[in-house]
Amino acid sequence: MLYKNSQQISRRTAMRSMAGIAALSSLTSQGVSARQPISRDGEARFRLGLAAYSLRPKFQFMKGKRQRLKSGDVPGMTMVDFLDYCVEMNVDGAELTSYFIAPGSDGFPTDDHLRDLRHAAFVRGLTICGTAIGNNFTVGPGEKMDREIAAAQTWIRKASVLGAPHIRFFAGTAAQLASAPTRMDEAIAGIQKCAALAAKHGIFLGVENHGKLSADQMIQLIRGIESRWVGINLDTGNFISDDPYADLERCVPYAVNVQVKVTMTDEAGNRTPSDIPRIASILRESGYQGFVVLEYEEDDRTEGIPRALEELREALFG
Repeated sequence: MLYKNSQQISRRTAMRSMAGIAALSSLTSQGVSARQPISRDGEARFRLGLAAYSLRPKFQFMKGKRQRLKSGDVPGMTMVDFLDYCVEMNVDGAELTSYFIAPGSDGFPTDDHLRDLRHAAFVRGLTICGTAIGNNFTVGPGEKMDREIAAAQTWIRKASVLGAPHIRFFAGTAAQLASAPTRMDEAIAGIQKCAALAAKHGIFLGVENHGKLSADQMIQLIRGIESRWVGINLDTGNFISDDPYADLERCVPYAVNVQVKVTMTDEAGNRTPSDIPRIASILRESGYQGFVVLEYEEDDRTEGIPRALEELREALFG
């Protein structure tokens, strides 16, 4: 979407700067570090992607094990099949969620298998826009936390082999963060350890607003991590709030990846259809540049994914 003139760009840039200054002032008064939002120049630019999680019941593997559905069915989809599906859906990028990649003997995919996937994506004209892991850094100090960090670091190395420039990270849940005064600092420290390795491999870590984390908690997390390789994996359906669009506006300046869901949930648990044009407008007004990835969680995947991609494509590109 092109801006009409340079004055419009200047006005939008000024508005983003003022919003960033206001957020900085508020958070600094709360004792949060003074890390700035991501600096982006020029107009918003988007690339459309699809997350493998959208087809989760169809994959052979789920978190290192053969998947068997409650119906007794054994799914047959491989990650190469998913790449073919992305070609069929005419998207630019494929997010290869780690849960569904065939594991090796140690529970992690072999490097040879990851290179095969990288090759398969390239010859299909697809970008592997990222992968996703299910770590938890709010489990408290000790052996469990050490294992979580070690597994996440292994996936940073694996993402480098795969050619995935971004990994979706979880910090934990809002309840876990609130369970002890030290949990936020522990989560920040865990991500910081991973960030050092990610920087060496040139991999972005996108901390997702997963587990009912609020916008305040997300910004506190991100501003506590000193690394240009860490930002927010902004999931439009994950703020459980009476004004989730305002939450998106606050967090999008820190976004390194955006995932769009087709529903939102308020504090009373009511689910409503996402306002996709409004989400696109928020991304455009913020000057976001990068992948916008559909993560479809409804049951009508066969009809729903193409329909949602078309609506998202229309809203982003007009």
